[in-house]
Amino acid sequence: MKLSGADILIKTLIEQGIKVVFGYPGGQVINIYDSLYKYGDEITHVLTAHEQGAVHAADGYARATGGIGAVIATSGPGATNLVTGIATAYLDSVPLLAITGNVPTTQIGTDSFQEIDITGITLPITKHNYIVERAEDIAPTIRAAITLAVSGRPGPVLVDIPKDVQIKECEYIPAGRAVKDPPQAPKDVRVFEAAEIINGSARPFVYFGGGLISGGAEEELTALADRIDAPIGCSMMGISGIPTNHPRFLGMQGMHGHYASSMAMAKADCIIALGVRFNDRVTGDRLKFAKKTKIVHIDADGSELAKTVRADCGLRSDVKLTLQKLIPLLKQTAHPEWAEEVRGFKEREEKRGDNRTGFTPKNIIKTLNGFLQPSTPVATDVGQHQMWAAQYLEFSRPRKFISSGGLGTMGFGLGAAIGSAFGTGERTVLITGDGSFGMCLSELATAVTYKVPVVILLMNNGVLGMVRQWQTLFFHKHYSNTVLDRKTDFVQLAKAFGANGEKADNLNALQCALKRAFAAEGPYLIDCAVDKDELVLPMLPPGGSMEDIITKADK
Repeated sequence: MKLSGADILIKTLIEQGIKVVFGYPGGQVINIYDSLYKYGDEITHVLTAHEQGAVHAADGYARATGGIGAVIATSGPGATNLVTGIATAYLDSVPLLAITGNVPTTQIGTDSFQEIDITGITLPITKHNYIVERAEDIAPTIRAAITLAVSGRPGPVLVDIPKDVQIKECEYIPAGRAVKDPPQAPKDVRVFEAAEIINGSARPFVYFGGGLISGGAEEELTALADRIDAPIGCSMMGISGIPTNHPRFLGMQGMHGHYASSMAMAKADCIIALGVRFNDRVTGDRLKFAKKTKIVHIDADGSELAKTVRADCGLRSDVKLTLQKLIPLLKQTAHPEWAEEVRGFKEREEKRGDNRTGFTPKNIIKTLNGFLQPSTPVATDVGQHQMWAAQYLEFSRPRKFISSGGLGTMGFGLGAAIGSAFGTGERTVLITGDGSFGMCLSELATAVTYKVPVVILLMNNGVLGMVRQWQTLFFHKHYSNTVLDRKTDFVQLAKAFGANGEKADNLNALQCALKRAFAAEGPYLIDCAVDKDELVLPMLPPGGSMEDIITKADK
């Protein structure tokens, strides 16, 4: 059956099980959009307000579902508008298929209208990218791109298709679904080495990240901790990988992590790291981090095993397969003295934590928790509100915390929330701040058009809170360009887009607003007034170690 290249592209996406694609049309993808029109009964296209919103939506779709997100953009500015979102997915290991159009092959290299070398631009932020020069190569390239995106350590892949390749006709040969590469099994010798180190420890700590969720190893995680009597902590990307109320779980570790989790890692004699990186937010001063601690590091990406922190035993392998081999080699043991020490960390955290009453960030998030179902995805933007969400949200299922970790992309949240809602069919929550929300709020138009059930909890302090916090603590309160002082009425703005909204400045008002928001058909915005001087604590100061952790504002 002969089809145009554009038809083959859409037929292949359908063949590969892609049900939703986000995007924005333009001159160099008009043939692709004509094919989307033809096959509209088999694949849904979501028209966003901006290409950046589209790629964040595809990202949120992938994070929430565990599948692959797909996005389409035209050449030139359409393609470059994807760059921030592709980088966001790359640094958080999110499987993404980005499809861009380009000028005809005969015009490439001539600086023709809206021509850009998008494969060159995105080379450092994709697992791989392709420029398709023949219509016959479209289907196999898409299949290969999907396989690559979901295999090993997941990530984004870009496929650039010139316009003449979209137009040319050739034979379309259907194929089966692309299958990700088999997970890499660990070497037996490394598993035995890991078991020996763990069996010799008296103060083990299990630390996991997004790689554990990607690998579906949640059950193995808890089985490991139970066997060796270890507390559990996570990176921000690991949040929701284990129920928040699990008795062994201490919460997020690191710069703004829970005190108990950070201290348990600092005092452990053995850290078992599962699908997680040791970046600067985790370690603080690397020269002081884990100097007398044995580290067993399991990750699908071997480059992470010694990138920043040495591993006494590094296993480049699938987390789930490795734990299945490792756990039977470990002694069933108890560490009562270590458990008592960890209990002390938790008690100190409770004592030093924010126990104020009233309309505080903690109490705002705690109030929201009462409305969340186990199936509710929660997306965030980036800033203080993100850290309060990471500290205080409660989850019972994986893939429910949707947030930009590695790149820290302000403006990520609304697109990601829309994508999460499309992917799961569930009402989704967005926790954002006035600074982040202002970056991509045009996607309110998308949410209203498609009646996306998203509750937007806007923590509005009138400042760029996280940068201002640094200025407060480390720059002598020199508030250079962090006081927004904008006159925007976000509730009226939401109504102008066609959404509903209201303001809340106390917990009773928030409770009533949330009831209305969770009953609304489409998007609903709640503007919560937050004091500009609120701080995210604990905080590890820049260049500090765990001994320098700040738990009180007066410190």
